[in-house]
Amino acid sequence: MTLDDVARVHEIDVLSFSLPWPEKSFRFELTENPSSLTLVGEIQPENDQPMIIGMSVVWIIVDEAHIATIAIHPDFRGRGYGKQLLGEVLRQSIQRGARLATLEVRASNLAAQKMYHWFGFSTVGRRIHYYRDNYEDAIIMTVKNMGPKYLARLSKLVK
Repeated sequence: MTLDDVARVHEIDVLSFSLPWPEKSFRFELTENPSSLTLVGEIQPENDQPMIIGMSVVWIIVDEAHIATIAIHPDFRGRGYGKQLLGEVLRQSIQRGARLATLEVRASNLAAQKMYHWFGFSTVGRRIHYYRDNYEDAIIMTVKNMGPKYLARLSKLVK
């Protein structure tokens, strides 16, 4: 992700979440947070410029990757792009020393939970009334032991 990507990243965030981040938060992650791993997912339409269709912000703190946000533009969901982006997030997190990853997901977002389970995440807790817009609970999910064996498994999961 670059500063030039922020407008498109924010657009994806607004289309994906009822509590989107302000644009300035993405700028902060890019320019001021040394713990931040910021990625975009792109596709290359035939005879056209690359197009950003996904984004993610991860905080690497010691040996933990906290996935703060990850989303695919609604027009491109259901095609495996989310798995590709999450796979890259986890791969780069491991390269930066992460040995576990954690995130919060809405209790009602079963599609995302299914994808996280596919990557080996398990439910480890619940944050009651976590989301301010409707007081929905957040499910806390974690994948542990992200060492060489997990990295090898990851490369088979996401091709």
